[in-house]
Amino acid sequence: MIHPQPAQTVLAVDDTPSNLRILTSVLSPAFKVRVSTSGAEALALVRTPPVPDLILLDVVMDGMDGYEVCRCLKSDPLTASIPVIFLTSRADAADEMRGFELGAADYVTKPINPAILLARVRTQVEMKSWREFLANKNEYLERQVRERTARVQKIQDATILAMASLAETRDNETGHHILRTQRYVEVLARHLQDHPRFRAELDKESIRLMVKSAPLHDIGKIGIPDHILLKPGRLTEEEFAVMKTHTTLGRQAIERAEAALDGEDQFLRYAKEIAHSHQEKWDGSGYPLGLAGDEIPVSARLMALADVYDALISARVYKPAFSHEVACGIIIDGRGRHFDPDVTDAFVQNAGRFAQIAEAFKDEPG
Repeated sequence: MIHPQPAQTVLAVDDTPSNLRILTSVLSPAFKVRVSTSGAEALALVRTPPVPDLILLDVVMDGMDGYEVCRCLKSDPLTASIPVIFLTSRADAADEMRGFELGAADYVTKPINPAILLARVRTQVEMKSWREFLANKNEYLERQVRERTARVQKIQDATILAMASLAETRDNETGHHILRTQRYVEVLARHLQDHPRFRAELDKESIRLMVKSAPLHDIGKIGIPDHILLKPGRLTEEEFAVMKTHTTLGRQAIERAEAALDGEDQFLRYAKEIAHSHQEKWDGSGYPLGLAGDEIPVSARLMALADVYDALISARVYKPAFSHEVACGIIIDGRGRHFDPDVTDAFVQNAGRFAQIAEAFKDEPG
């Protein structure tokens, strides 16, 4: 069953009752007509249901004239979108220009020609309907885009976690390592985002992407043979040389993903930096390239400290879990040698937060 659409509403404003009767007679077969005999009354009526779809407004009225009423309507966000057609006996171009400058949609001159009036009212009402339709459509499409973008991001996050977890499951001692280190990186980045050395790099979006990328820091371990990765003890020099290749293997894996996208993606940029350079040291004694100081990407400097802290507080076959206090001492001792001095200082100021994260995501005894 097709239901008829409700009639659209026109508010006619004129201080001459006979004019209002004519307007009502012309418009009422097609529209619901409300009338007002003054500008002040019209401004009150326009805010009470049903809100008019169009306003016919006499220019010359006692008290508040049509120009002032129009100015009030267009300055109020609640009524600014309602089209206004001026009714006037004036034919002066300057008067018309003044009305258009105030936001009027059209002019109809008196004496009124019913056919012309009806046609112009219909045109403006239809245009308003289309504007509202397009606005609603755009809002709907934007909402759909937001929802789908959020969905894609959730899928991306889940995929990242699955990939990182795959690497971690091959090293069964690491437990919740990726969850903890991801949060450590975020704490450091947010602390440093206003620091003069880091302000340009650590904007809100960059921090979001770095945090999202952090779980992929050891993705290259998938390529390390089991007899080395899972060895229950310290590695030989030759074995350690193989282990160190996980940084390059991680970068290469991410570069292959990058190639599939036909160009560098900001997220993959940080993932690549972190995977390749998180074992570099501030003094240049790290690997794989022996980068030093600011040559090391910021994202990798944050990850380096987060990774070492978590390794220190975690038990391994070759070492017991160190206490938070001992780990802090080792980190501080590495200031300017292993770690960026300012990143180390940020850690010191947030050491309590690191301890809270470690406790919240501690590994289950097994």
